Amino acid sequence: MNTAVATLFETFGTAEDLSSALQTSTLQPPQWRHAELVGRLVELSGQSALTVAMGAVLNAQRLGEPVAWVSAGGPLFYPPDVAEGGVDLTALIVVRVQGCEAAARASDKLLRSGAFGLIVLDLGARVDVSMGLQARLAKLAMKHAAVALVVTEQQEKTGQGTALSSLVSLRCTARRKWIAGDRYRCQIQAVKDKRRGPAWSDEEELRAPAGVG
Repeated sequence: MNTAVATLFETFGTAEDLSSALQTSTLQPPQWRHAELVGRLVELSGQSALTVAMGAVLNAQRLGEPVAWVSAGGPLFYPPDVAEGGVDLTALIVVRVQGCEAAARASDKLLRSGAFGLIVLDLGARVDVSMGLQARLAKLAMKHAAVALVVTEQQEKTGQGTALSSLVSLRCTARRKWIAGDRYRCQIQAVKDKRRGPAWSDEEELRAPAGVG
């Protein structure tokens, strides 16, 4: 837990008190930042989901939070591109298992340790996580003031709507819009937010890796 989060807990006392304070905060509009995600089960999908997830990794690392990336057996991110974007790969724990349930159980154990500020659970297109595991991930994220970020391809590739259950606190889609050359705008749209209520959006201008464009 970083110093900023520890200070918040000293002020509010418990994870529930902290969550309540964050829910009613009107200091600034919602953004895709660690402070907005902490204590929540988050689902992220869309063509730029991996890019946005890596943005969350970078933001957490800059805050001094340990991060783990858990893959359900699909293709992993491309390390050179991730490193070029600023992520410290030497500090990123990567776990690869086969199947969604196994990946969710691994994430459960990592969150339960209380040692991580962010767990990215990369499920890919085939999403099958029991309600029990989803509930545990949500509770552990709240208990340890961590982020349980589940990356899926369900909405984009299968057209079957949301991949996880109503236990998700924040559900977002991520898309890119090319500007010119290797520059593009990454757009994040919140389609469900239990903390903030009405949907919101955020965007950031980025440069694509060499050879993409």
